[in-house]
Amino acid sequence: MNDVRIMKVEARTPTGLFVRFKGSVALHSVDLAGWIKTGGDILSPLRDPQVFAHVSVGDHGAAVTWDDGEGDLSIDAVHLKMIVDEQKPFGNEDVRKWQSRFDLSNAEAADLVGVSPSTWATYKTDASIPKAVALTLRASQRDPLFLQAHLRPRTTGRPRKEMQ
Repeated sequence: MNDVRIMKVEARTPTGLFVRFKGSVALHSVDLAGWIKTGGDILSPLRDPQVFAHVSVGDHGAAVTWDDGEGDLSIDAVHLKMIVDEQKPFGNEDVRKWQSRFDLSNAEAADLVGVSPSTWATYKTDASIPKAVALTLRASQRDPLFLQAHLRPRTTGRPRKEMQ
């Protein structure tokens, strides 16, 4: 994600944008409500739909700006792309890739997200993925420590009987 550049941006809702990045023909949809909400006083002007609608590409594609690059009402292209990617749907293929990436059994993956192995198997085939599960899986991809802290590996076979 070294040279992320924005080619086009337009407001679509009071907190949503359509964005096209360099090297892509697709317009990506992104909702910045959470970013605005947590941005404090600096971003509070963006709560006004008329201000938000005055969006443009700034700094030669390195940012999106609402004040023509003259102030603090901007988000850089890298962080905007990260939010876009985070908001993409997380589907069954993504679940399978995640499990394969970390080489987890169905039981280990199910334990991590707090569901039964049969529910996990359904996530891998045809069920819609609950938001909490998607958030957990994405967080573990971004930060392996998250996975390491919460994963409880399983061993194969039955536990040994203890001798008395």
